[in-house]
Amino acid sequence: MPPPPPLSFTLALLTTLLVVTSLRLLAILPRHPFRPPPPRKRPLASRILIVLGSGGHTHEMFRLLRELDTRKWTHRTYVVSSGDAFSAQWVRRFEGELEGRVRDAERRRGKGDGEDEDEDGGRGDVAAVGKNGHVNVNGNAKIGGNGGGEKPKEAEAEAEVGKGRGRGGQERPYCIGPEHYDIANIPRARHIHQSLLTTPLTCLRTLFSAFHPLLSAPSPLPTPPHLPHTPYERAATDLPALILTNGPATAVLVVLAALTLRFFDYRGAERRGLCRTIYVESFARVKTLSLSGRCLVWVVDRFLVQWEELWGVGRGRGEFCGVLV
Repeated sequence: MPPPPPLSFTLALLTTLLVVTSLRLLAILPRHPFRPPPPRKRPLASRILIVLGSGGHTHEMFRLLRELDTRKWTHRTYVVSSGDAFSAQWVRRFEGELEGRVRDAERRRGKGDGEDEDEDGGRGDVAAVGKNGHVNVNGNAKIGGNGGGEKPKEAEAEAEVGKGRGRGGQERPYCIGPEHYDIANIPRARHIHQSLLTTPLTCLRTLFSAFHPLLSAPSPLPTPPHLPHTPYERAATDLPALILTNGPATAVLVVLAALTLRFFDYRGAERRGLCRTIYVESFARVKTLSLSGRCLVWVVDRFLVQWEELWGVGRGRGEFCGVLV
């Protein structure tokens, strides 16, 4: 039986692992304050993952997303906690409304009112999520590195893409219907009145379950050996480009799972700029952050607040952008 390694070797190994892990985290964690990334060609299809809570969190999220551009985010994955039938019902209603608005716009275009389409179906009067997580508020503010003031050049390009045209001037189709969204259920991180002694176990189970909606192909699309053929199918089976949440406890673990994928650059998550995260603090938090906000303020790519009292929270990480809901 070989002798155990000396203590000095074990300490050196642990120290090396600690240093390597720390350097890797420093490389992937966001810098503050936020700076808009350099403009780059937007892919034909992109996937967004939206973490829903229950009750107020779900209501605020759909207020935020009610003008989501389905030409940018061609596949939507909604993460709901197990047993949350309310949020799942809201998802189907919301997607039905998106589809209805597109159908109405197409009918108006057929009657010669096509110029109104962008005004009614492509821009939001409250908030619209754009590429790289930009949020347009009331059509007159761009949340970027300058705090919503002067528009950067990439913002102007975003506005053009938001009108349904790519950089080459090609019309991009609306991506609506059941084949362009899915609902993923994961266990709750903590049940009401659950003992704090058992909470770490349920949180661990939720963390492991959170990898499934991040990695797996949605059920309406082909799965191996029938590989996806179109860019829209490939985007739906790829890692999400953006993860959006507004504060439920489950979101903390979903963001942690996404950070793990970026840490190991799994399927090129970090190299390709995927699994970026945006956290929108609840409208109800006026002077202090929620528990989820305090956990995520240092790790998400963008941290948006809706009250001026929270502007600059987390050593400048909090971006004040007015009321989004």
